[in-house]
Amino acid sequence: MMEQLAMFEEELHQELKSILTYWMGNAIDETNGGFYGRIDNNNIIYKDAAKGSVLNSRILWSFSAAYNLTNNQPYLQIAERAFSYLLQYFVDAANGGVYWTVDAKGKPLDTKKQFYALSFAVYGLSEFAKCSGNEDAKEQAISLYKTIVDKSYDREYGGYIEALSIDWKEQQDLRLSDKDANEKKSMNTHLHILEGFANLYTIWPDMELKKRIEELISIFLNHIVDKNNHHLVLFFDEKWTPRSDIFSYGHDIEAAWLIQEAAEIIGDQALIKKSKVLGLQLANATFEGLDTDGGLWYEYECDKKHLIQEKHWWPQSEAMIGFYNAWQITGGENYLEKSIASWQFVKDHILDKNNGEWFWGVKAHYEVMEEDKAGLWKCPYHNSRACMELIKRIDKKGIKL
Repeated sequence: MMEQLAMFEEELHQELKSILTYWMGNAIDETNGGFYGRIDNNNIIYKDAAKGSVLNSRILWSFSAAYNLTNNQPYLQIAERAFSYLLQYFVDAANGGVYWTVDAKGKPLDTKKQFYALSFAVYGLSEFAKCSGNEDAKEQAISLYKTIVDKSYDREYGGYIEALSIDWKEQQDLRLSDKDANEKKSMNTHLHILEGFANLYTIWPDMELKKRIEELISIFLNHIVDKNNHHLVLFFDEKWTPRSDIFSYGHDIEAAWLIQEAAEIIGDQALIKKSKVLGLQLANATFEGLDTDGGLWYEYECDKKHLIQEKHWWPQSEAMIGFYNAWQITGGENYLEKSIASWQFVKDHILDKNNGEWFWGVKAHYEVMEEDKAGLWKCPYHNSRACMELIKRIDKKGIKL
């Protein structure tokens, strides 16, 4: 087993370098600053494409985390570039928060305040502060955290609403994307607010922040995970009434390890124990979405009994971590096998061996999906994080029994 893990770790080191080299070589906008907003499957750069705050924040996190892991100086330089661009163009100096998008030259475009985007800014800024010691980054992360709590927190029913206007007024369209339900609360935003808050706690162990993280974990335990089938419910009204019946396998397995990580960061032993039980339940529920080739299907529409037969890049990344985490908890080798099988699927079908990085995904018969290589949603976050998270875990050479 140790020989197998050593090979796994070596390949992940190589892949991490490959991913980050791609972004350094293709995504830097030397004309307008920051990073290009879109690169397609054929590596064609759309220089006039809008730039997303989530893309910028995820680049900031990825290169900051990579520098923390490797001490490779060029990674820090890219992180500094992402930090500078975030502060100069995405942070709304007049109203607070961050814009959803700016145009290619940095002019505000979609100015709504999506709390998902604010949470990723907190996530990226916290990691940059960790790797650089930059006090401005830390203070910006704290400020955005306080903005999320002040503007988004539901003081009656708990949790966080999805979005507000540029000046924090209610708006009709709350969706992150066209495919999402237009509801007050979502699993996705809560998962990444938890992620951002937990990373902030690693540099700012504030007691009020700790309580917020504890509450978010409890929200997953009490509202977001369906106790009947152990899948995540994706959308809710403000009173936590479920508003969807779709299984998102990638989110199930992502939450399986992220919730446990948050509990471990704050050191709450009772929540760690509960999150491990929950993580195994989520991992086992994710088995339903695994194909025989090791790949993880995208979603299942329960009301239509319809499996969306696509295998996107990011659920494979999360499966690599989530199943490995389940192995660390239990020692059950079937989980480790599934983690390695997910990586094998990526090598066989998701890696772009000619042009670099990972394809968006493949369809049922392995036809490559014609989607972005880089864009509002396609970032070096899920795949670089899978590499880094597993490198750290394998390097410890232990099972967390």
